Amino acid sequence: MTQIANISPAPEDQGYHYHVMRRAIALIDEAEDPMQLDRIASEMGMSSAHFQRLFSRWVGVSPKRYQQYLMLDQAKVMLRERFTTLRAAHELGLSGSGRLHDLFLRWEAMSPGEFARKGAGLTIYWGWFDSPFGPTLVMGTDKGLCGLALSSEVGEEAAMEDLTRRWPLADFVENPDKLRAWVMTAFGMQGDPEAKAPLYLIGAPFQIKVWEALLRIPSGHVTTYSEIAEAIGSPRAVRAVGTAVGRNPVSWLIPCHRALRKSGALGGYHWGLPVKRAMLAFESARAEA
Repeated sequence: MTQIANISPAPEDQGYHYHVMRRAIALIDEAEDPMQLDRIASEMGMSSAHFQRLFSRWVGVSPKRYQQYLMLDQAKVMLRERFTTLRAAHELGLSGSGRLHDLFLRWEAMSPGEFARKGAGLTIYWGWFDSPFGPTLVMGTDKGLCGLALSSEVGEEAAMEDLTRRWPLADFVENPDKLRAWVMTAFGMQGDPEAKAPLYLIGAPFQIKVWEALLRIPSGHVTTYSEIAEAIGSPRAVRAVGTAVGRNPVSWLIPCHRALRKSGALGGYHWGLPVKRAMLAFESARAEA
């Protein structure tokens, strides 16, 4: 059985909230019709009042309001009201308004030559952690976090295989303690507001450009694949951009879930569309709150 690192041992800590809310989100997301508060609370084994307080504390809005953000057409609303033109966002400094940028002291990319060696000579530490969106496999080097896989939809074995085959010649060492502080910071569970978590991006040069563009999208906003292609100077490479978005090794932290199709359709998501919907709803709700 997978050992999931306990990064929030106290029952009222954020880690506990994430664990409870993950189950609630699954119930809400799988329901064919909106669920009443008392039904969700009953399924969770809680009183309605306690569940509402817990849920609202976690996401910032009521369960009823959160369900509205999970609606499939919410992506179209976000494109209409929270669309980010990446070039303008960068010039106006909007990329700094998202909480994500504040979490990282730096990000660094592996050189093309190092990437071509497929991780040879590189030690990658890994461990399992709780997150807002289910059990999460996190990997990192001495320089920073390099991989984050969400297993709630694809399964733990597939998540592990997915990340390890990206750098097949690397030496993988299980050591969650090595990553714990960075993970706590990345998921907003670090008590120190000045704490930072570095990223170490391992990818091809074109992929790095796409991931850098994704980092400019503020939390609670979305953009399109074609807009990303424009921003990196390759307007005709929309399909290649989509592939690079899907190959993002550090989900959530490099926010590939904020990339949509022009039509407002969610597009694909490497770790499962229910997870992408939950992420967009989570960020949109918090932005409004």
